[in-house]
Amino acid sequence: MRTPKPPRNFWFAHVVRWTVAKALLLLFRVRVLGRDNIPAGGVVLAGNHISYADPALLWSASPRPTHFMAKSELWETDIIGWGLDMFWAFPVVRGRSDRTAIAKATDYLKAGEPVAIFPEGTRNREGDAEAQGGAAFIAMRAGVPVVPVGIAGTEKIKPKGSKGIHFPRVTISVGPPVRAADFEGLGKKETVEAMTNEVMRRIAAEVERAREAGSR
Repeated sequence: MRTPKPPRNFWFAHVVRWTVAKALLLLFRVRVLGRDNIPAGGVVLAGNHISYADPALLWSASPRPTHFMAKSELWETDIIGWGLDMFWAFPVVRGRSDRTAIAKATDYLKAGEPVAIFPEGTRNREGDAEAQGGAAFIAMRAGVPVVPVGIAGTEKIKPKGSKGIHFPRVTISVGPPVRAADFEGLGKKETVEAMTNEVMRRIAAEVERAREAGSR
């Protein structure tokens, strides 16, 4: 596995955000609803994950440079690992508590930078996978809110059984922040569980909102 080596500065990623990223947004006619729900400072963006295009389009559409937590297996290929390093991503080992990834995410959040996490942990077209509590746990640890994000349309980019790539309209819907303070009176473990359930409920609502907007 390639050892992650983020550059000292991310000038290349900034160039891509102003060029290739804008082209992607135009190509897929990406519409972002509720952009103002993303507060200033550190914030966890938690979204549904139905396509490999989700991270790229959310990265491109985010109003601020965003770090993505991605599965560590992606760093097994040097060129992919290098690209992820250059574009603000960092690895997480799935299936266990990855203290290195948690610490990295916390550092970014405390520095006032957004971190994007897919709570389901992997792509899931049906939306019925069990959510992991990492997003809520990390947000609580860093003292920042979780913002639910619903993405619709990316499942049509390469439908199951299709050999070609399509260019559907993609809609990203951003909901109001969920904060640990909303669950006052619960213990830490109970707060993580309640916060995770609420975030997933809000993500589902934003997905439905995105689908409705995309059909109009």
